Amino acid sequence: MRELLDAFWRAAAYCLHPRVFLLTLAPLLIAAALALGLGWLYWESAVDGVYQSLERWSLTAAVLGWLDAMGGSGLRSVVAPLLVVALTVPVLVVVSLLLVALLATPALTALVARRRFPVLQRRRGAGFWASVGWSLGCSALALLALALSVPLWFVPPLVLVLPPLIWGWLTYQMITFDVLAEHASADERRRILREQRWPLLAMGVVSGYLGAAPSLLWAFGAAVLILAPVLVVASVWLYTVVFVFSSLWFAHFALAALQRLRAQEAAAAAQAPTPPPGGEIIEMAPAAPVLQLPREPQA
Repeated sequence: MRELLDAFWRAAAYCLHPRVFLLTLAPLLIAAALALGLGWLYWESAVDGVYQSLERWSLTAAVLGWLDAMGGSGLRSVVAPLLVVALTVPVLVVVSLLLVALLATPALTALVARRRFPVLQRRRGAGFWASVGWSLGCSALALLALALSVPLWFVPPLVLVLPPLIWGWLTYQMITFDVLAEHASADERRRILREQRWPLLAMGVVSGYLGAAPSLLWAFGAAVLILAPVLVVASVWLYTVVFVFSSLWFAHFALAALQRLRAQEAAAAAQAPTPPPGGEIIEMAPAAPVLQLPREPQA
């Protein structure tokens, strides 16, 4: 717990560094341009498709008819846009996390290593394409888990537990891999992921809750649709800031764990007996005591 909190406060302090602030802008520009471009091209067709799907379902058609009967016909026009936004937010989260993991995390890890762990040896256990493959695979599993867990979100306690757990698992798997890719060997990375999985998962869940905070911008009903372009940019930047902080948090924690692991291995190697150059250590049996005969008295 002490190492986890120490890494937390160090990451918060590093967020005030000018270079860290600049690193939040590159993923922001890419993700915002992607979101605004897709919205410009496909917003109306997406809303129409969702609206037609709602009308084809008997349950939602009954709900919409009930709204019309109760004088809430104006709500019919905002249900489909709000659903499009609600379905877009998880994808936006994954895109932001991927961009931070691929673009910002290596630079942030290098900054932490240079300032706090300057003598930590780089063993390069994974390359860029291995990191890309790992990130894409974990993202696909997380999106699949989210899709399968949607029916459980209607149970009030589970909606507050399942999504943060899924985001937490995704965050710690992706960012820890990228943090250790340059400095740890493959065996060291697997060992840290195994031995520190519970602290790493706790960090990921906290990061998942922090990452859910930008979604509150969309919780103000139909009024957000008017400010949708501005809120998209603002939410993308907030997601980026949260994930940059998470990268710094994982970098401080994982590199400190790697340093402790190597110190333990060095101490164990220093205490182990050194074999002779030609082979293994041969334990010699203790020599038998020499029996000394009494001397004859001299004449």
